[in-house]
Amino acid sequence: MGAGQTTTARTGRGRAVPWAVLGLWIAVLALVGPFAAKLADVQHDRVTDYLPASADSTQVAEIQEKLPGGETTEMVLVYHRDGGLSAADRETAAGQVAEIAGQHELIGGAPKGIPSKDGTTLMYPVASNEPGTNEKLRDELVNDVREVAEGEGGLSVEVGGTGALATDAAEVYNSLGGPLLYTTVAVVAILLILIYRSPVLWLVPLVVAGIADFMSMGVAYGLNQAFGTTVSGQSSGVMTILVFGAGTDYALLLVSRYREELRRIERPYDAMVAALRGCGPAVLASSGTVAVGLLCLLAADLNSSRGMGPLGTVGVLCALIAMLTLLPAILVLVGRRVFWPLVPAFGSEPKQRRSLFSAMGSSAGRRPLTVLAGGAVLLGALALGSLNLPGPVKQEDSFVDKPEAVAAMETLGKSYPERGSQPIDVVTPQGRADETLAAVRGTPGVGSAEKGRTGDGWTEISVFAKSAPQSAGETATIKSLRDELKGSYVGGASAQQIDLEDTNARDTKVVVPLVLISVMLILIGLLRSLVAPLLLVVAVVAVWGASLGIGGLVFGPLLGFEGTDPGLGLLSFVFLVALGVDYGIFLMHRMREESLAGAEPAAAALTALRTTGGVIASAGLVLAATFAVLTNMGLVQLVQLGFVIAVGVLLDTFLVRTYLVTSASVALGRKVWWPGVLSREPEPTEPAGPPRQAAPVGAP
Repeated sequence: MGAGQTTTARTGRGRAVPWAVLGLWIAVLALVGPFAAKLADVQHDRVTDYLPASADSTQVAEIQEKLPGGETTEMVLVYHRDGGLSAADRETAAGQVAEIAGQHELIGGAPKGIPSKDGTTLMYPVASNEPGTNEKLRDELVNDVREVAEGEGGLSVEVGGTGALATDAAEVYNSLGGPLLYTTVAVVAILLILIYRSPVLWLVPLVVAGIADFMSMGVAYGLNQAFGTTVSGQSSGVMTILVFGAGTDYALLLVSRYREELRRIERPYDAMVAALRGCGPAVLASSGTVAVGLLCLLAADLNSSRGMGPLGTVGVLCALIAMLTLLPAILVLVGRRVFWPLVPAFGSEPKQRRSLFSAMGSSAGRRPLTVLAGGAVLLGALALGSLNLPGPVKQEDSFVDKPEAVAAMETLGKSYPERGSQPIDVVTPQGRADETLAAVRGTPGVGSAEKGRTGDGWTEISVFAKSAPQSAGETATIKSLRDELKGSYVGGASAQQIDLEDTNARDTKVVVPLVLISVMLILIGLLRSLVAPLLLVVAVVAVWGASLGIGGLVFGPLLGFEGTDPGLGLLSFVFLVALGVDYGIFLMHRMREESLAGAEPAAAALTALRTTGGVIASAGLVLAATFAVLTNMGLVQLVQLGFVIAVGVLLDTFLVRTYLVTSASVALGRKVWWPGVLSREPEPTEPAGPPRQAAPVGAP
């Protein structure tokens, strides 16, 4: 084939392939679209969606759903007046409770009020099976009760209890979808405009990320239908964050390499092929570490953690596929003008200017051991702040802004210090109900206990402890009940919190080693070394400890949080290790390229930092900003998770990658690639010797 034919073939391929990819994506979106719209229908935030799979409290919740009437929605109406309730207040309370009983089917009919000893408060426990497991009906019931139960003239009326608390939490989770997406898009758009300094270029990766998010919703729905994967407000929100955060990171790396190739390759299609060949392995490896790290959550016993693994993986993989197929196709079709006004002309050289990362690399290169020691001391000092993390967060402290259900619990705690205000649920085999009831009443710390529903071979017993909810006394009572009642299950809101703490501790011991081993194996395969992967893993673990330490210095003293989410340590570890290794891969992969090209170890490390530092910094800013969006949500667990990950990504980007990993690589030299080929000194070549003299004319 002649040169002209070859050029024509390449030109045809350069036009046909991007259009074919674009057409394929249109077909995929048409197929996925109907399913993506259904994801909200299978999203649930019931108790069983977050509880440990094998815990007592989960068994209780599942058995209660099968009892006559199904799942019970429990509420407490709290009437309170600081100076003491008047006779008119009591009449108002009785009338409103009677009205509620007339509108809804309450278990046991209209309840009797329980006055506090100081006469300031009247409590009405209300329970109904009307909603069953339907969350929408539950919320409607709670809101109907709140509309009827209103006070005036100084009489305060609050509706609390587990049902009301679930409704208030659902309101926060329901608000995640729209505001979380819009805020994330806005944050990413602003950062991309600042990074690219182009009125057009920023829009391309943002649109592709939005398409990837839409695709991930359809795939997540498919997983739910095929395998019953748990879809909660928390997991779907994190999936969106990962699509935009990780996807934009991959786009930044690809676009940077594409711009570089456009200066030395004339045709955009060929430049894109070269860019994909150059950065594709690093992007694939980085997404692989995130996906594998998240899939390790499948080993968790906590339903919320286990469900987040597949959804997070779906988000990362959809972002990867979109950024390695759809984004290149669009960029090739648009051509060089997408970079306007800073168009990379063929044959041009980028402006040579001393960058921040060149200066940082130079300082790390001059005194690598000093920089490494100083950074290690700093991270260690920050990690000590984790000792200041508050204890496990209580239910009433899990909201950023106090909802009505929490206010009701606080009022009950002050007015009824001598008794619990929310039930401990015990389910026991039906044939042993009387025996179990007697054992419950004889357990230290139990104030009262009554039998409830019976069905499907089980009997329900409602127990009230003498101590306040989630206090040390109530916790001791629950543990005593579990020790005494063999063959029965002890659950309820307070028992659920105990199980959450215990299960998170167990999951941490199981998942953390899995993540570390999985990430190490991927890095070893990519970098052909044992030392470099170990260096990266140690670095991200140090970042995780320092980030938790900063959280300990901020959560209580500055933000006023009364507790720490039990799952914060595990989830932040998985995300920071998996995502943090991304940037290490970008840096080390480029360092390995330079070493293979013959550069000396120190020069390779500094060149890698100079060429990838800007991209890593941009990617780190975008990823940190997307997770920081979670700090604007209404639940303490989301605020804490978003804060720790955002801080960790910034530490990893501007301290660990730029200074510590670079200085360690310079200090180790070729040993960083041990035992690979690059760890060995190149064999010296023999000198050519003096030039041979030409023989005289006539010599033999």
